[in-house]
Amino acid sequence: MNETAHPRTAPLRARAEIDLAALRANVRALRERAPGAALMAVVKSDAYGHGAVPCARAAVAAGATWLGTATPEEALALRAAGLSPEQVRVMCWLWTPGGPWREAIEADVDVSVSGLWAMAEVREAARAAGRPARVQLKADTGLGRNGCQPADWPALVAEALRAEAEGLVRITGLWSHFACADEPGHPSITAQLDRFHEMTAYAEARGVRPKVRHIANSPATLTLPETHFDLVRTGVAVYGLSPSPELGTPADFGLRPVMTLSASLALVKHVPGGHGVSYGHHYVTPGETTLGLVPVGYADGVPRHASGTGPVLIGGKWRTVAGRIAMDQFAVDLGGDEPETGSEAVLFGPGDRGEPTAEDWAQAAGTIAYEIVTRIGTRVPRVHLHETCPRGAAGERE
Repeated sequence: MNETAHPRTAPLRARAEIDLAALRANVRALRERAPGAALMAVVKSDAYGHGAVPCARAAVAAGATWLGTATPEEALALRAAGLSPEQVRVMCWLWTPGGPWREAIEADVDVSVSGLWAMAEVREAARAAGRPARVQLKADTGLGRNGCQPADWPALVAEALRAEAEGLVRITGLWSHFACADEPGHPSITAQLDRFHEMTAYAEARGVRPKVRHIANSPATLTLPETHFDLVRTGVAVYGLSPSPELGTPADFGLRPVMTLSASLALVKHVPGGHGVSYGHHYVTPGETTLGLVPVGYADGVPRHASGTGPVLIGGKWRTVAGRIAMDQFAVDLGGDEPETGSEAVLFGPGDRGEPTAEDWAQAAGTIAYEIVTRIGTRVPRVHLHETCPRGAAGERE
């Protein structure tokens, strides 16, 4: 077991343990779901709060051949950390005018283009770099965010082919993104897939020869094999979370949550009945009891919306946030129990020790598990466990 941050004996206020062995196992499980496609591990937003570089390395060790980021800065940070083009392809897709196109081209990053303005900037950057840009054209098949509308697709394809003929770009991919793949049977899934077939066929009929076509996100990878094409883009599933409770639990898909968030109790004290707790006194003790102070709050990413509902495991028992979650701390009613100050309070983890999960916190806060893990802030140190995979571990880079 390797740890890239504080050892377990350190007196930490809070910690987010990241189980990289679980992440590698998740990547292998996802590869088995899409055996005919390459796998992209999406590590945007600091790997959904888990630590981009350690998670990227673990994913590559388990067989991911692509890494996905939102911003070019995220992609460039991966290259700067030593994840070379010989090891893994890196793609980024969220660009604004004046972005670091040349830097991305020189770092051999695949860049996504959704409109003519972006294609114009890519061409100029490629001229300045003296090498062709690797470009993926994104189609808006119905999500309505980034991507080129079908009516504008012919112009974008034509411009990309002109740039390719000039030696300024290589069109490496055609791609899109689902709106409702996490809602089984939603009619938009078939409609988007049909539109993707149409738009890729149009581009290929005019001479585009993409290395990869891709539309499948985590839910589509898990449940819609007809969407896998050449590459699947797996985000939240890499981190062992289900993309939707309606689709199944992580265990249903052979996945294990990677992050465990815990803190050390800062105080345990006796209080009388009728004692208000935290701002606004939205919780008042029903009788004489003990209160435990958990030293994390919304500045650490613990959602204030879970005030009065968020679950915590302390001393082998589920507790519930008592009153408001404040910026740096919240209280729990221990019901007279007296754990020692410094005892572990587990907010969420895989659940196999009886602790709550990120999905439990999502339900408590009225949100999704994606947000729960991603919002954990930088005041909480990430402790990466099992960073070095065992020699000869089955499935590693098979």
